[in-house]
Amino acid sequence: MGRKKRRMHKKAKIWAASAAAAVLLAFGGYTVYLYQGKLAAQAQAEEWRQQREAGGADGAAQAGEEFGQVKDEIVYNGDTYVRNTYMKAYLFLGVDRPGTFTEPTVPGQGGQSDGIFLAAWDTSRNTVQVVMIPRDTMTEIILTDLSGNELGADVQHITLGYAYGDGLERSCEYMSRAVTNLCGGLGIDGYMSIGLGALPVLNDLVGGVEVTVEDGSLAEADDRFTLGETIRLEGDEAERFLRYRDIGVTQTAIGRMDRHKTYLEGFARAAKKTARKEDGLAVKILDGIAPYMVTDMAKDEYLKLAADFLSSSQTLTKADFLTLPGEGAETGLYDEYHVDKDEVLQLILGLFYRQKE
Repeated sequence: MGRKKRRMHKKAKIWAASAAAAVLLAFGGYTVYLYQGKLAAQAQAEEWRQQREAGGADGAAQAGEEFGQVKDEIVYNGDTYVRNTYMKAYLFLGVDRPGTFTEPTVPGQGGQSDGIFLAAWDTSRNTVQVVMIPRDTMTEIILTDLSGNELGADVQHITLGYAYGDGLERSCEYMSRAVTNLCGGLGIDGYMSIGLGALPVLNDLVGGVEVTVEDGSLAEADDRFTLGETIRLEGDEAERFLRYRDIGVTQTAIGRMDRHKTYLEGFARAAKKTARKEDGLAVKILDGIAPYMVTDMAKDEYLKLAADFLSSSQTLTKADFLTLPGEGAETGLYDEYHVDKDEVLQLILGLFYRQKE
């Protein structure tokens, strides 16, 4: 081998060794970072536990069965309220996660629940009202370490409650417990989370969804979204219409909820119209979104819910959507939504409970 080739070979070996060292250092650094993060989370959890044992402080953690405990009876202003058995509480979650819901994920990788809808289903009248819970609602959620071990509860944005789980059933259970805790002990009768992949399927199975554009900023997401125009959303347009927001402007997540209402109104109209022409639409819809869905309801239960709504005389309007009472606030980093606990309890009692005689 010539002198020049030997020098090139030596340089290549040095470069390869340097690259390997860099990879090992990066991996080692990341491992240390994860380990330190786990230790920090465990230390925080221990601090919460000590606070709780000492009598607790505002926002201190609750643990085990106490967090999200269901209350069939609630005392308010000296009166006792009991759960209406014919009023069902179903939690529907829109998750910002692409792809199918087939494999569990590690905490932090399963997506966040950007749409949180608590449906008050009146089984005696076959009607529904929807309580919309802002994603930035500050409330207690279950926290976990990187291995998925529960560390307790702390006040965070409720949207993160989904992310601390496994992206599947555990995430939904964490969200259900957070909503139960937020709503004074309201038991959740069933949950369903739906990912981004379901949106074009849902949208197109009902023949597209007609909406009126009421948000001028939407033109940034799609040239068709012109303020004041009535358009029919097709395919991926549904996701752009529902998800877009200008993160440089405060409280756009709350403003986006009006768009969610507009879309759900349009979807309900389109679904009912299509159901009159097509037999078995509920089955087609729910089978179509099955790969992008997680639920604790049996198939016959959620099929009945869908079929009952499609056959009902109710026309879903904005009056059927109620926002959880509260107000937005800005911090140095993130938007927050602070609920009015007294007004929230009044709302929940009015929807799901009756005064005990």
